[in-house]
Amino acid sequence: MFQQHPWLNSYPEIVPQQVDNNKYESLAKVFDDVVGRYGDKVAFQNMDKTLTFNQLKTEVDTFAWYLQNKTNLKPGDRVAIQMPNLLQFPVAMFAVIKCGFVAVNTNPLYTPEEMKHQYKDSGAKALVILENFAINYQEIQNDTDIDTVIVTRIGDMLGGLKGTIVNLVVKHVKKMVPSYSLPNSISFNNVRKEGKGKKPSAVSLTHSDMAFLQYTGGTTGLSKGAILTHGNICAQLSQIDGWLEGLFKDGEAVVITALPLYHIFALTANCITFFNYGSRNVLITNPRDMSAFINDLKKNPFSLITGVNTLFNGLLNQPDFKDIDFSNLKIALGGGMAVQDSVAKKWQEVTGSPLLEAYGLSETSPAATINPTDGSHRMGTIGLPLPNTVCKIFDDERKEVAIGERGEIGIKGPQVMAGYWNRPDATAECMHGDYFLTGDIGIMDEDGFFRIVDRKKEMVLVSGFNVYPSEVEAVISSHPGVLEVGVRSEPDPKTTECVMAFVVKKDDSLTEQDVRDFCRDKLTNYKVPKKVVFRDELPKSNVGKILRRKLV
Repeated sequence: MFQQHPWLNSYPEIVPQQVDNNKYESLAKVFDDVVGRYGDKVAFQNMDKTLTFNQLKTEVDTFAWYLQNKTNLKPGDRVAIQMPNLLQFPVAMFAVIKCGFVAVNTNPLYTPEEMKHQYKDSGAKALVILENFAINYQEIQNDTDIDTVIVTRIGDMLGGLKGTIVNLVVKHVKKMVPSYSLPNSISFNNVRKEGKGKKPSAVSLTHSDMAFLQYTGGTTGLSKGAILTHGNICAQLSQIDGWLEGLFKDGEAVVITALPLYHIFALTANCITFFNYGSRNVLITNPRDMSAFINDLKKNPFSLITGVNTLFNGLLNQPDFKDIDFSNLKIALGGGMAVQDSVAKKWQEVTGSPLLEAYGLSETSPAATINPTDGSHRMGTIGLPLPNTVCKIFDDERKEVAIGERGEIGIKGPQVMAGYWNRPDATAECMHGDYFLTGDIGIMDEDGFFRIVDRKKEMVLVSGFNVYPSEVEAVISSHPGVLEVGVRSEPDPKTTECVMAFVVKKDDSLTEQDVRDFCRDKLTNYKVPKKVVFRDELPKSNVGKILRRKLV
């Protein structure tokens, strides 16, 4: 699958496998081609309701016709989509793409201020939003350029009596929909009625046309919109083809999508890539409801699941998880945060299949490196560069370092974004020639495998020594009495900073001294946490990544 790794010049640069970046013309063309191949097979499933590829196309065409004919939107305009994993998401997203508009994926849990920043920054002209969050938009609607608002409900595409009951329970029994007033909005189902049976006009799209404005997490300030073109995403499809070759039979894989589709990992890996293979994509709306999540897993023997370390760890700590049928499971794919060795080992033991770590960012569409699927993967690494991708390690002077030395990971490849939306300064700051500088500290070994050390800006400086939180977290997480852990720096008058650990217990008898003694056996003294704080839960991002900056 990957070529041998000859060294070029003085730097150990991997020669990547080459694939055709022009294999796919545009995402709109990909959509129509896939529907033509897989027609009556199930494309998406949510709450036991299924949509075949043909049914999906009918819904997408209906929605696209409305956007083209009943709004003021023009090709290139931005359309925000704000909802969890529901069947409405791929309908709205693919319709936006087919019209030549730009999808702006938005976290439903954003505060009004966060929504306002993203909508104003992107210049969004339209919004598709779940009614549960409409009250937040109501607060800031006069501060945006949005003039088309389409409101959907959780049960809108579940059909018949089931959809009606779900909507009634969500609103009137569970009280999950705060009262709101958006008098100029239109309901998702009315859009469906008005466009029923109608076809949108075809739009000519090229690799240079923008497909997504994918906003970064904003961990170091206000989030920025990464411009991802049709060429970026089409190149990523070609690259994944090279990685997955021979692993799945087209039209037969069942994929579990528990990460939110508005996140770049699930958007590209699940919603687009496995759609391209004719897979049945099982959408999990609320993975935090572990009992319901595991019931879905039991009902749907799956071929692949994607997630983050906390999601896999959470599943493994559910007593019923071991009773699931894993006979069809080929691989699990972890990203978004480091996959801890203790979690990967336990996953392999329980499921009999590997948990492979991948690496990427919103700015790289997202995948840059992935572990091989042929059994040569290496636990604790993020794998090898994807086809047509070169990764290097740079020091603070932006010079290449030797094998085994730490430095900032730089990525060059066709999946690297076109830049940050309206931020030429930020774009210039993160680019070194053709290389996108990730802000992540990593190491490359002599065989070309990369390993993440930590985020550059989250490093702890103890008496002049660098301590990487992920290294300490990996040790503490291997303690049998620990469920979750997050590590950050704490000011210290003697050592400038010290290491502070926040722990969720699995064993109630666990003490601070137990944690510190455990660390002393495995870490040099300055890396041992000076303070250990116990919490009932740790702050997490929308995809379950522990937010170190919010550990207080």
